[in-house]
Amino acid sequence: MRTPQSSSSFTEHMTMDEVKALGVKMAAHCMDFRDSSVRRSLTQLFITLGLFFASFTLSYMALDISYWLTLALAIPSGIFLVKLFIIQHDCGHGSFFKSKKANDWLGRIMSLFTVTPYEFWKRAHAIHHASCSNLEKRGTGDISTLTIKEYRALPLMARIKYRLYRNPVVLFIIGVPIHFAIIQRLPFWQPLSFKSIWKSVLGLDLALLIVMGSAMYMLGIGPFLMAYLPALVVAAIVGGWMFFIQHQYEDAYWEHQEDWNFHLSGLLGSSHYILPKVMQWLTGNIGIHHIHHLNSAIPNYRLQECLDASPELQAIPIKIKFFESLKCARLALWDEGNRRLVTFGAARAIAV
Repeated sequence: MRTPQSSSSFTEHMTMDEVKALGVKMAAHCMDFRDSSVRRSLTQLFITLGLFFASFTLSYMALDISYWLTLALAIPSGIFLVKLFIIQHDCGHGSFFKSKKANDWLGRIMSLFTVTPYEFWKRAHAIHHASCSNLEKRGTGDISTLTIKEYRALPLMARIKYRLYRNPVVLFIIGVPIHFAIIQRLPFWQPLSFKSIWKSVLGLDLALLIVMGSAMYMLGIGPFLMAYLPALVVAAIVGGWMFFIQHQYEDAYWEHQEDWNFHLSGLLGSSHYILPKVMQWLTGNIGIHHIHHLNSAIPNYRLQECLDASPELQAIPIKIKFFESLKCARLALWDEGNRRLVTFGAARAIAV
């Protein structure tokens, strides 16, 4: 499964110096789109909050009619939660407002909806941006990915564990919701030290206890959870998939430290996920991920504008459409020899 516009075909007639120069040029282009607009930011915020509260209210009211209707309405509620997470994400990058204080306070408020500790996530995600596609710096803010050589060197139980982890059902249907709802409540077993994150994690837990506890007191514990938890699960699955497809595709870019390049990581290691315009808006244009990694200070509502202004950026791979992207779910191992992500089955056919 080769995507139509792969990084290898894009760069085959260019020297590495030319590719790096293109990365620097595109990063300079992105600098012109960093400024946020208070009007556009507030408009996006209030529209998204309004849509979320409206859909959640309908979902809660539907409990008196049919729980199946509540579950159906959890789908739009969950997708609006994804958009609220994108706003929190922009705040973490300092791109939603010009003021750092305004970004941080709004990011904390959004965390009450997304149940994601703001400061902890902000630090982990910054590490992800600084080390994305670097084979020596995996493990913080990313999907765990092994090379074929590393996988083969594991003992049997560790290989089974990794295969379970990379199974699409386990990863997206079970793992991501558990991560958002439960693991993020604990300051242990996280990629950052307990000392550096306990205030963020436990502070949000306390805030959730107060805010959601108040909502449960007014609406009832059972009805609130029956309406909110399905929306959270939908948001986790959609958000987890978006994060996966942004870096996990066959012709992705991975390099060892000595050859790794920040601009190439953005250009070739981050996808352009093409979605219908409605879904693109609901996911905050985050599918235009190669531009986001070239300059994370661009607010989500200016990513398309930045792309439209550069024919060269529009030509950058990888462009992945939705049905093409589903094939990527089975990719699990990095083949260093052929420089591509492969399935477990394909890895078996590759010589040691």
